[in-house]
Amino acid sequence: MSRAIIAILRGVTPAEVTAIAGAILDAGIDRIEVPLNSPEPLDSIARLSEAHGDRALIGAGTVLTPEDVAAVASVGGKLIVSPDCNPDVIRASKSAGLTSFPGVMTPTDCFTALRHGADGLKFFPAELVGPSGLKAIRAVLPKGTETFAVGGAGPENFAEWVAAGATGFGIGSAIYKPGDTPDAVAAKAATIVATYDKARS
Repeated sequence: MSRAIIAILRGVTPAEVTAIAGAILDAGIDRIEVPLNSPEPLDSIARLSEAHGDRALIGAGTVLTPEDVAAVASVGGKLIVSPDCNPDVIRASKSAGLTSFPGVMTPTDCFTALRHGADGLKFFPAELVGPSGLKAIRAVLPKGTETFAVGGAGPENFAEWVAAGATGFGIGSAIYKPGDTPDAVAAKAATIVATYDKARS
């Protein structure tokens, strides 16, 4: 099954990224982003696209400009995740055939993102919105809108977020911190997958 989890590898280096991503994929998570404020992020995305692009949705986080979108597309990235809702970035992503997940917090952000073609919404920082806030916003969103909670959402509260209407999650330090080995990441990913599956069942 494809799980609606995006693994966020902030701080990962090109030398380790393929092995780290392999551990995450083996655990059952097939969406991976390398934030553009990581070391040599485009090199990492290129390596991931070549090694795992056939079985994972690979891309970048912290994407702030259309130029960033073009750079990610040029190395084979297919996923664009942003901390904010920038219509220019959404349009650039969609015109390049990439999947767009802009950051949102308010109903205004949400509808602006959807009107410009966003594939899903990244509620960030989710801890400021809270499950109750998401539940209220969810009531007015178009049916079927993908809503990912990022920042303050993790295995310890997956069930609460799912009950509020979250369809997915972006997971950062709970799955990878700089210095983690592939084995350490594999163990954390396995726990996240098991908890997610239980929350969704």
